[in-house]
Amino acid sequence: MKRILIKNARIINEGRTFDGAVLIKGDKIAAVYEVAAPEVEAGEVIDAGGKWLLPGVIDDQVHFREPGLTHKGDIASESRAAVAGGVTTFMDMPNTKPQTVTIPDLEWKLQRGAETSSANYSFFFGGTNDNIQEIARLDPSRVPGLKLFLGSSTGNMLVDRRESLERIFGGTNLLIAVHAEKEEVIKRNIARYTSLYGNDLDCSFHSRIRDEEACFASSQEAVALAMRFNARLHILHLSTAKELTLLSEKKPLKDKRITAEVCVHHLWFDDTDYARYGNRIKWNPAIKTPADRMALRDAVNSNRVDIVATDHAPHLQREKEGNCLTAASGGPLVQHALVAMLELASQGVFTCEKVVEKMAHMPADLFHIDRRGYIRPGYYADLVLVDPAACWTVSKDNILYRCGWSPFEGVTFHHAVWKTFVNGQPVYSDGRIDDTVRGMEVKYNQ
Repeated sequence: MKRILIKNARIINEGRTFDGAVLIKGDKIAAVYEVAAPEVEAGEVIDAGGKWLLPGVIDDQVHFREPGLTHKGDIASESRAAVAGGVTTFMDMPNTKPQTVTIPDLEWKLQRGAETSSANYSFFFGGTNDNIQEIARLDPSRVPGLKLFLGSSTGNMLVDRRESLERIFGGTNLLIAVHAEKEEVIKRNIARYTSLYGNDLDCSFHSRIRDEEACFASSQEAVALAMRFNARLHILHLSTAKELTLLSEKKPLKDKRITAEVCVHHLWFDDTDYARYGNRIKWNPAIKTPADRMALRDAVNSNRVDIVATDHAPHLQREKEGNCLTAASGGPLVQHALVAMLELASQGVFTCEKVVEKMAHMPADLFHIDRRGYIRPGYYADLVLVDPAACWTVSKDNILYRCGWSPFEGVTFHHAVWKTFVNGQPVYSDGRIDDTVRGMEVKYNQ
């Protein structure tokens, strides 16, 4: 069994930063040493030279576009970008073609992940108005939870019948992750602004159409349902300060039945950036005001918001063209999420320990992931070495997404992922990916 020793590292883990070393044996962490490693037998020794050693990022919301939308990306291409960005585990969303709303469709994705994914993989199961019987058949150790769209979506993925919502919230013990935007409010806003300004609305109208009211009304409804049925609710990609009033910062995570995620783009951009970036920062939910961004940052630090994720959703550049009503919503983020958060940490917005907590520890705890998310003996060796002295600029030459662009193009970061290990295997090193490495299916202790 191969043994790898990473020495002279600056380890950031469980709220502490200390000098030390980590011994990997096979796919697990065998030992964690503080200050200096003793003389141990290892087939490979990596001198970190003071670089930071972090647990791998766990991203609970990605859209890797397979099956059916693979011109934008697929599990192979986007997982390669993920490991280059220090993301070692992902949870993919069900709005593919076909949608992941039957057991055979879920099993197909799991098999495809085993065949092609560079990172550890798992897949949300989609709830619909009429698939409660399929939901009842799910193995809770193989899915992170259910995904419900409570706002605009495509095909059958919009759950808009009251009786269907009540059957789902009252009929499962699985975590229910929701995209919360109220369809009626969105339609009313579209009608209002098109009547005033016509159909050719620029991107700045996006946050007025998918506004605070649309988000809060839907999130509030989801919270009420969860409380009524004592369901386990997770609100995805919060974008407004008002929604934070629905959450608690006083309870520890283990005692929460209602949790929430914020995405990197809502922490980095605000609606004053539409003039510069246009449709490149058009997401659902929309980027909101500077005050909303500040409130979300504060909520990360206070633990009112539990985890930070990406909502990685690649589109081709031509699909991002058009106006507010026609350009695709979403963008690629997995390759740049960790370095963007560390950049905010260097600016004093967060601490590095908080970044690790929200991107590795808390996702592992929130979803009850088996032995991932921490640098601990006996845990899987999902590790990231970060160079805190690197200075590099995002450009098309170093973007790995199949779509070929990033909202961060032209941004200079001052941290870089140097090496990424998935289950003890060096999958990314010095800008090169080992395409022979495959991740593992994530298991959940639910």
